Amino acid sequence: MKIKETPLKDCYIIEPSIFEDDRGYFYEKFNEKKFEELTGLNGHFVQDNISKSSFGVLRGLHLQKGEQAQAKLVSCLEGKVWDVAVDLREDSPTFGQWFGLELTGENKLQLYIPRGFGHGFSVLSETAVFAYKCDNFYNKESEGSVKFNDPELNIDWKVKEEDMILSDKDQTAPGFKEKNF
Repeated sequence: MKIKETPLKDCYIIEPSIFEDDRGYFYEKFNEKKFEELTGLNGHFVQDNISKSSFGVLRGLHLQKGEQAQAKLVSCLEGKVWDVAVDLREDSPTFGQWFGLELTGENKLQLYIPRGFGHGFSVLSETAVFAYKCDNFYNKESEGSVKFNDPELNIDWKVKEEDMILSDKDQTAPGFKEKNF
């Protein structure tokens, strides 16, 4: 496992070591001990979630607030997504900045998103299966969101807005300045 820093504080790309032969491949998707040694961060996760989406689906920007805040380790198991993390920690030197990374079933990269970040992704392939490991349990009352196309953030989702498929919740999310985080 290799850990690469992103421009955002405490947000990391995880690249697994993949062992391939004529039978296929094997890789260790996550190792808590190695993760903690390489980052100095807690790598204990309590909930796994999977979503399947079609081309143009945009899910985000989402977060859990307060005591229910969640760090996430995300990956794309099948297909291709553009994954985006936004630092919403007001005391962070990278507050208000975003980072995007293409996650695919082929590259097997993962993105570690710490607590206090907004997260979203857009689907770039016909379909995509996306996995989230969370370090805290989901709590509906602690949901927060930021509008996907907020001009303050100016996120490039790699999908034309007219091709996006959004939930009602994501279409009506508050803007960045409204601080629903």
